[in-house]
Amino acid sequence: MNDTEKKENSFIGYEYREITVDIDMEAMYADGYENFGWKLDSTSNPQIGINTITMKFKRDRKIRNKAELTRLQRQFDACISEITSMEKSKNARAITVSLGVGLIGTAFMAGATFAYLGGLIILCVILAIPGFIGWGLPYFLYNSSYAKKAEKVAPLIEGKYDEIYQICEKANSLLGN
Repeated sequence: MNDTEKKENSFIGYEYREITVDIDMEAMYADGYENFGWKLDSTSNPQIGINTITMKFKRDRKIRNKAELTRLQRQFDACISEITSMEKSKNARAITVSLGVGLIGTAFMAGATFAYLGGLIILCVILAIPGFIGWGLPYFLYNSSYAKKAEKVAPLIEGKYDEIYQICEKANSLLGN
């Protein structure tokens, strides 16, 4: 075998993939995609202050079991997406409840202000008390609502992580590693 034949046989054609993910999930994607034959080529954060990062991967075009690996990779991506939405759901309800109560407190304070300007001091005091409660209570409501939702969602998230582990294990066995 001469040098020209060696060069032809050592050629590797790559396919490339670029994804934008939450910074919190960067390690999960880097570790997970490795099991599907992808190698992390580079990462970049194009906009400072944004919680996303762009990851660039490459893999051999002639990888064995490519169709099955692609199917497993789609399952992996779906599980990650579900985990991300469950994490966001913890915040969504807590924020909605606390903002609603804060807005009601603000309405009472507006009423108290107008009552004061109208010379109705007693009505001002009566409206100011629930107004101040409406401004102070959202902090505690947020914390309790977040904790309740986190407690409810934690086993579901853990189940998705277990599913990801199984998917990655299958994919890794297909690669023959």
